[in-house]
Amino acid sequence: MSTITLSRRAFASTALFGALAACAGPRTELDGGEVAQGDFLDGYGPMADGEYLLPGVPDRYLIGVNRRMTGTYLGDQPGGVIEIDPHAKFLYLIDRDGSAIRYPIAVGRAGKSLRRPTVVRRKAEWPGWTPTANMLRSEPEVYGPFARGVPGGLTSPLGARALYLYSGGRDTYYRIHGTNDLGSIGNSGSAGCIRLFNQDIIDLYNRVAGDTRVVIRSYEDSVRIEGEVDANRGVELPAKIVSAEDIYGATELDPLAAAAADPDGVFVQVN
Repeated sequence: MSTITLSRRAFASTALFGALAACAGPRTELDGGEVAQGDFLDGYGPMADGEYLLPGVPDRYLIGVNRRMTGTYLGDQPGGVIEIDPHAKFLYLIDRDGSAIRYPIAVGRAGKSLRRPTVVRRKAEWPGWTPTANMLRSEPEVYGPFARGVPGGLTSPLGARALYLYSGGRDTYYRIHGTNDLGSIGNSGSAGCIRLFNQDIIDLYNRVAGDTRVVIRSYEDSVRIEGEVDANRGVELPAKIVSAEDIYGATELDPLAAAAADPDGVFVQVN
């Protein structure tokens, strides 16, 4: 991905250009079967990842700034840092040459309370998910059925990858992770931490080293850097409650058959 010199807010215009320039990706071989990619924006087509097949992200979820892109970093953090803007719904991976990769994110209720700097101390591929004791205590009707946890895989609420954030050597229980809820990206949700399209979290995961520092941008800085419109981007989405039968039953699905049945996203989101 080449770096482009960008003026203030020019990330947005480059995203639109990228959308117009999209073309069909290559076909992917998986378990001896061929899966047509179709027309997807570059980097968001179907992806074979180990034993799983991620469906492509339809371009209606990637409009305007709501896609991954590279440009000159306009914020205040040094290279080697992840900066999260929960107001404009962006995550920046900052390079030491003054550029950054910007990923669109969804910010859940837990993510909204993330304010202090943290450090990436653990990374996981296809992580499983278990509700915390606080989740079980505060909303037993929602999280109780999942007390035994959801194994890693296509239906895990943490998606294809997760970065675990620590402070002072202790797990904060904040996560940067993938999501199966495509429509949540660019918006706020009632639950969850910092979520990315699965294609984006895989890209971020491959670039981030352990002990990477994560900082949170204030609203005032978001307005100054992104502009008032983007600093207030997105809407508050209603809660999505998924039955335990759907979650645990769906882990039996064949990935290829599931993707073919619903190419817009066959997965479910409970966190």
